[in-house]
Amino acid sequence: MADAAVFTYQARIALASEQARALDAYAKLHGRAQRALFAAQCAERPLNESKREFLRTFGLTSRQFNALRIELDGKVEAIRRRRPELIEEAKTRIAKARRLVQKLSQTAPGSDKLHQKRRRLALLEQRLAALQRDEAQGRVRLCFGSRKLFNAQYDLQANGLADHQEWLARWQESRSRQFFVLGSKDEIAGNQTCQATLEAHGSLCLKLRLPDALALHSGAKFVTIPGVRFAWGHATIVSALQASHRVNATTQAGKPTSRRTDHAISYRFLRDDKGWRVFASVEVEAAAVTTSPALGCVGVDINVDHLAVAEVDRFGNRVNARRIELPTRGKSTDQAKAIVGDAVAKVVALAKGGAKPLAIERLDFQRKKAELESVDAARARLLSSFVFSKVRGGLKAAGLRAGVQVIEVNPAYTSVIGAVNHAQRRGISIHQGAACAVARRGLGLRESPAVRFGLVPVRSGGHVTFAVPVRNRAKHVWSQWSRIRAGLKVALAAHWRSGQPRGHPAPLSPATRTLGATCLSTARSRGANRSQHCSGSVLDDVPF
Repeated sequence: MADAAVFTYQARIALASEQARALDAYAKLHGRAQRALFAAQCAERPLNESKREFLRTFGLTSRQFNALRIELDGKVEAIRRRRPELIEEAKTRIAKARRLVQKLSQTAPGSDKLHQKRRRLALLEQRLAALQRDEAQGRVRLCFGSRKLFNAQYDLQANGLADHQEWLARWQESRSRQFFVLGSKDEIAGNQTCQATLEAHGSLCLKLRLPDALALHSGAKFVTIPGVRFAWGHATIVSALQASHRVNATTQAGKPTSRRTDHAISYRFLRDDKGWRVFASVEVEAAAVTTSPALGCVGVDINVDHLAVAEVDRFGNRVNARRIELPTRGKSTDQAKAIVGDAVAKVVALAKGGAKPLAIERLDFQRKKAELESVDAARARLLSSFVFSKVRGGLKAAGLRAGVQVIEVNPAYTSVIGAVNHAQRRGISIHQGAACAVARRGLGLRESPAVRFGLVPVRSGGHVTFAVPVRNRAKHVWSQWSRIRAGLKVALAAHWRSGQPRGHPAPLSPATRTLGATCLSTARSRGANRSQHCSGSVLDDVPF
């Protein structure tokens, strides 16, 4: 678990017309200077030479130049780190598209669908060639203002634009809509350019230093913004402002001195359709861990439309299982964030209440998105609206603030283990069974097949059965789970071909509806009534 993390909070600020014009001019100057600096970097000009020239040409302070340079370096580094992943994704998409084209060439030759898939394949191949060429040359392509808006000029009517002048105005506005103010620990209030002070009623007053070029033109050196209050994280920012102190140090000549140390607070000002917003980023230290694997674990299985949560004790026996809805499809970005935040808060509260760590899967969802070439439209929409990274990041952040340890485990065969070992035997869904497998893996427990005949429920209300293959003791247990997964796929395919899933599911009995189960099955798995390996009362020897 990390010792600290940087959290960003936002607030809407109310500005007078003169203040808004000053921030607009700051954003325009910041955008021009950053684009010029990017051109200088592409020309491989020395940084010190560029800095001296930029301070003189654009009328910036040294700290303001460092802010736009660090922001630009972050954008360039993000592109360089992301490009190898994009290359691999493109290769996966091309392989999928080629197989699909080959299949359509045999089943639907001359069809419009085959023609469109061939066009798609050609575009993917061109994109891959461009990415590989840029990677070999070390070239970075960065479009200020977004590439989507830049391409909108070629089809004005489709993008709701009357003429090219309207597009140009929107383009220039998009390139000058934000600026970044860098903070530092050795500066007063954690920032030299934008300093926050606490007002009498608890709000913050921001004092923003304008660039020298704007100060000479307007006659004002600072812009004061009172009454700033963050809806979330306001107390955290106030605590960071009040935690300043002095530390003893020594100069290069060996003379004793002291300097002030604050929490670094960086600000980003952003203009949208409603006005200006300010984002404050501050480092937050992790809370003391109050959870222990000696008490058990809470496993989370992240799905497209819900979170499956399972709680186990220290022996891996299921204590509780629940489902938390996550309806993010069709929602806006802010709505999806709110839904994810509420779900994450419930999971972390459950783990903190039981003093148990959280276990989540360590998945690479970008690889799954690369497989959209050969799936149907409905599944492609579900995968596109999947918010796995947001949920995982939210669980880590909430766990750090609440003192809940978050354990990332290998996701291999968790769904198969949940379907075979836990779903039918424990009367829970397959996803909750997968969460149970994740929790057990977070405790470091082994997961061998618990039955000789797999009985897996399906959505139509029935079930499929198959014989569990015998384990080869000379190989890892995952090799057996690999063969079990293959057997389960065969059974599900046969069940689908039988036509039963296409019908309506069987109605639930009153007893089933009362229990909240998915179905009642007349089949009974072997070993379902087997006694547990540990007693129900084990609190006497739990090391608190």
